[in-house]
Amino acid sequence: MRNIIAIVGRPNTGKSTLFNRLTKTKDAIVDEISGVTRDRNYGFGDWNGIDFSVIDTGGYLMNNEDEFNEEIRRQVELAVEEADVILFLVDVKEGITPMDEDVANLLRKSNKKVFLVVNKVDNIQRRNDVAEFYALGLPELYEISSTNGSGTGELLDAVVDGMATELEELPDVPRICVVGRPNVGKSSIINAFIGKDQHIVTPVAGTTRDAIYTRYNQFGFDFLLVDTAGLRKKTKVNENIEFYSVMRSIRAIERSDVCIVMLDATTGLEGQDLNIFSLAQRNNKGIVVVVNKWDLIEKDTHTTKAFEELIRSKTAPFTDFPIVFTSVLNKQRIFKVLELTKQVYGNRTRRITTSKLNDELLTLVKDTNPPPIYKDKKLKIKYITQLPTVYPAFVFFCNLPQYIREPYRRFVENRMREMFDFTGTPIKLYFREK
Repeated sequence: MRNIIAIVGRPNTGKSTLFNRLTKTKDAIVDEISGVTRDRNYGFGDWNGIDFSVIDTGGYLMNNEDEFNEEIRRQVELAVEEADVILFLVDVKEGITPMDEDVANLLRKSNKKVFLVVNKVDNIQRRNDVAEFYALGLPELYEISSTNGSGTGELLDAVVDGMATELEELPDVPRICVVGRPNVGKSSIINAFIGKDQHIVTPVAGTTRDAIYTRYNQFGFDFLLVDTAGLRKKTKVNENIEFYSVMRSIRAIERSDVCIVMLDATTGLEGQDLNIFSLAQRNNKGIVVVVNKWDLIEKDTHTTKAFEELIRSKTAPFTDFPIVFTSVLNKQRIFKVLELTKQVYGNRTRRITTSKLNDELLTLVKDTNPPPIYKDKKLKIKYITQLPTVYPAFVFFCNLPQYIREPYRRFVENRMREMFDFTGTPIKLYFREK
């Protein structure tokens, strides 16, 4: 499981810019207007072979200064609670402010690893102003410019040093994570699995605020079931604690092998459902989609097929995953969910021998649809092997990998899915020069 790095500090200190640099993306909006980050951003980063997750905790626009200060305080307190490493960002141009002093007081009392990051140090004159920040009493001080990247390498060297690769001991069995928007029936389906009301079940959205692990060992199945906090739309995340509930869910997703993505048939497919699905897919987890409350839908002979086609059209190009229509309340097709979850886990852990890949797949690829010709140069795939990763990943050695385009990647992936059955699991294809 990845360690979580939280970026905290006053608005307009450059948190979003640093987030973009650490995640090598442009996901966070960057603007000179103070408090532009109204919600929180989540992304992945890596340094020196260590993977981590990054939270940009965002700025705040409040009606008055007292409310503003209180929101910053709650942000820092919850970052201390949930993150593994905290980057406290200050602005060298502004100097130390009373709010910086308040945040520093909170962080000094925590037991978390805290780095004081002095931002916008982009010339020698600014470097002379850094020394005053030692007055905040935080020994780990680093000066950077998040805009041009200077100093971020030294900061990341220190951040990843000693990062734990595993934060929690769990049994060595498949880990099945139940995720979805609030009130779709996540806790209810786990109760249906284990046959007792072990988890809190309530119609109040957001009741489950922590990840709960339950061992399921019945009827030939042996899983570790994970019930998570409901993931709700960012515009509805009014409390910081709800945001960090999302982070707990992300922790569970990152640590799972297969995600049961639950949808509510009565509300249809919403944007947040797709975000949850995408999060599981981006983490290369096995996926089983469960459409709950199907008993409440008026149906005809085409309703199920139409709903299934809608789901797959929205998740394209990844459409090779099972969909189960259930009523958890009536325990309809609950056992089918477990069966498919077990199958998807098997697909995700499948190993294909190098000889089989080259004897069967390489021949099929060459014969049915050879790689394209680019500028009179014919692309030739010469050798295929599977990587020793926890999810299916393959390397295709060829003469001109830089000319492989997305349509051809999809063609090869589709042939692999037909031949070897990777239903429910994303697969990664890498084309490398031999």
